[in-house]
Amino acid sequence: MEEFLKEYLTILRYEKNLSENTTKSYKNDLQKFLTFLSETKVKDFSEVTSNIIAKFFERQRKSGIDSATSARYMSSIKGFFRFLENNSYIEKNPTEKLSRVKKARKLPSVLTLPEVEMILNAPQTGDTTGLRDKAILETFYSSGLRVSELINLKINDLFFDDEVIRVLGKGSKERIVPIGSSAINWVKEYLTRSRPYLEKKTKSQNFVFLNKRGTKLSRMWIWKIFDHYAKEAGISKNIHPHIFRHSFATHLLEGGADLRAVQEMLGHADISTTQIYTHVDRNYIKQEHKDHHPRS
Repeated sequence: MEEFLKEYLTILRYEKNLSENTTKSYKNDLQKFLTFLSETKVKDFSEVTSNIIAKFFERQRKSGIDSATSARYMSSIKGFFRFLENNSYIEKNPTEKLSRVKKARKLPSVLTLPEVEMILNAPQTGDTTGLRDKAILETFYSSGLRVSELINLKINDLFFDDEVIRVLGKGSKERIVPIGSSAINWVKEYLTRSRPYLEKKTKSQNFVFLNKRGTKLSRMWIWKIFDHYAKEAGISKNIHPHIFRHSFATHLLEGGADLRAVQEMLGHADISTTQIYTHVDRNYIKQEHKDHHPRS
């Protein structure tokens, strides 16, 4: 059974062109399902029934997983059994009649503009890494990038004369994203004053943002940067890199930006993903009414 899983993951990565992180998520989900099958003495995928799959989800629910995780498991398992059926590894697909788990949509946390500015102003720009961190934070808020998009940004992706950057998003989809003048100025400062001291010609590979070893920053390091400067700014909210992306989208829509334009900037394949930020905006408006209307 492990061989079938290995083949499926290879197809996802190299034929479907899914990112390494997405492929890893599929692998983790399906490995958990395979462990369950092993524990229940199922030795072949042709033995799997819809009842066995239902028991797997019952166990997961008892372990306390949320609806979003349950929905992801269902998507992973359905996709895997479609692959098995399409390649004639099984005769009957046990997931055909299983309905998708309805995922409860949680509104993302966002920062107020003053909170964003407090974090942006926290780095000490007089030193090499402080200036780098300032440029990173400004770029995140200016362009709403994902962590993977920022750490893989290369110098030849910067088109500052046109006030845009080129981004390689999910599924290796390329898009052009606007970048504001403040972020441009700070990235230029970093490229002039900091990056030359961090660069190692054999290691840096033209990546924009580098660590002290001269290589690109890790996802974990970006999380540490956000945590550090949130504490420096005295903000007690749970701060993470994606909160700048959420705030970027919400602040644009609050300012009257077109929903489809924001969808394009964020690189969302489905506009319904972007629409969640209109609900954030609506909640903000309701709270403002409650706080300030004399008869609320």
